[in-house]
Amino acid sequence: MPPRHHLANIPPGNSSPLEYAVRKRDEETLNMVADAVRYKQALLAYQPVVRAQTTNSVAFYEGLIRVLDATGRVIPAADFMPVVENEELGRTIDTLSLAMGCKALAEVPNLRLSINMSARSIGYRPWLRTLNRWLDKDDSIGPRLILEITESSAMTVPELVVDFMDRLQMRGICFALDDFGSGYTALRYFKDFFFDIIKIDGQFIKGIARDPDNLVLTQAMLSIAKQFDMLCVAEMVETPEDAEVLTKIGVDCMQGFNFGAPTIKPDWLPRSGHMARRRA
Repeated sequence: MPPRHHLANIPPGNSSPLEYAVRKRDEETLNMVADAVRYKQALLAYQPVVRAQTTNSVAFYEGLIRVLDATGRVIPAADFMPVVENEELGRTIDTLSLAMGCKALAEVPNLRLSINMSARSIGYRPWLRTLNRWLDKDDSIGPRLILEITESSAMTVPELVVDFMDRLQMRGICFALDDFGSGYTALRYFKDFFFDIIKIDGQFIKGIARDPDNLVLTQAMLSIAKQFDMLCVAEMVETPEDAEVLTKIGVDCMQGFNFGAPTIKPDWLPRSGHMARRRA
């Protein structure tokens, strides 16, 4: 069980009232997530990633972690992961996401699914045990599992990430570099990573039909993907106009509200599946 945190109980000392308020908010977030994990109030929301040339065809889904707060509200990862990322609780969340994702893959034989993880979870034994247990139980899971690692996370321990990918790609698992272009990747490492997929950060994609600068930058990132034989996914595609531009410049896949919001109740998920689905 993750330990409860008491950052807000630390006297403010020389801290400003704002700094103290931020610590207080972070403690509340940590405790909310810890409670959700303790009482198994967590679930995945699934968002489709569609093929650019045939947007009614789903290439894979991304499984996005959600937790329920004390009132039953569904809380997206963006509201809590920045706080828990550097805590052991972040590793627990990664393990929980992986377990739920593998369970979905086992239940739905034709599903292909990506799951987010931090590079910090690479050496986390519960995460590794969870992965190995599911791979040993069902050898069809590996080739249908995609692990997404953000640029910022990958660059904290690039050599460790490269070794980790080498070992798991042998078991059929694919890797996606998430938030590509957000400014962290050292290009000298890029050719060593061998990611199968890059996902261009949404800040370059949203409104691209009306932004020539972002169009040029996206084309440059697309060129890198093609050079290294990686599938290129554009994130945060929210309008038909943006989708049309991205298709014309050769993006392979797209993800965003234009094609579907994350849902905790996809049609293909068995009703007997994830426990927390009912409350959302």
